[in-house]
Amino acid sequence: MFARLREHRFLFEELVKRDFKKKYKRTVLGVGWSMLMPLLMLLVMKVVFEQFFGRTMLHYTTYIFCGNVVFCWFSEATNHGMASLYGNASIFTKVNVPKYIFLFAGSIQTFINFALTLVVFFFFCWLDGVSFTWRFLLLAYPIMTMMLFNAGIGLVLSALFIFFRDIGYLWRVFIMLLMYGSAIFYTIDKFPPNLQLLFACNPVYRHIAYFREIVLAGSVPSLGTHLVLLGFAVAAFLAGAFMYKHYNTKFLYYV
Repeated sequence: MFARLREHRFLFEELVKRDFKKKYKRTVLGVGWSMLMPLLMLLVMKVVFEQFFGRTMLHYTTYIFCGNVVFCWFSEATNHGMASLYGNASIFTKVNVPKYIFLFAGSIQTFINFALTLVVFFFFCWLDGVSFTWRFLLLAYPIMTMMLFNAGIGLVLSALFIFFRDIGYLWRVFIMLLMYGSAIFYTIDKFPPNLQLLFACNPVYRHIAYFREIVLAGSVPSLGTHLVLLGFAVAAFLAGAFMYKHYNTKFLYYV
């Protein structure tokens, strides 16, 4: 897979540039929307939920921002990944190129958007009085596993979307449910143990919790947490790779 990706490096780079330019085409702020949109969503969540959940919580706005920045990346990456194969059918039906290259190019583009948002997030942490420590360097780990996880889910969704267009509608509903089930604006401390176990099975929430433990608690997550995040990422990527390998020859008949 990676050997063929290197072979088509020029196409890969051009696809990344194309997707990035396309996202901000004919917008006044351009790339500034990558930073502004999470801030606007943060403002809405803060106004709506602070009176209910944030009265007694220190750094509540940063708490929301941790969840928002991770979840927005997951949402954008998977939605973009889902349409990546179908949206580039006019290319791979005429030229023999590895089809996963379109999704990987989209993954890089959404990662760049996330990185820009992360700059704003760190600046906001500083304004909110959050203490910066060497532990912030460990955020590279959940970013790496989240990127792999997003790519894996994107591979699965893009393959399914070729055969079933209904996946697009179902995924929008699922994303909305997942947002409310990822504890972005509330804590799970008061939930019964069985419900807390459900949160523990949510890969997006586990990545959000890792961010919060580093940024707000100033502590290093356990080895078990690291292994769980890696397990989620590898399982998702292997599932996506299996989908592509198994159905690769059938894509051309459904686009």
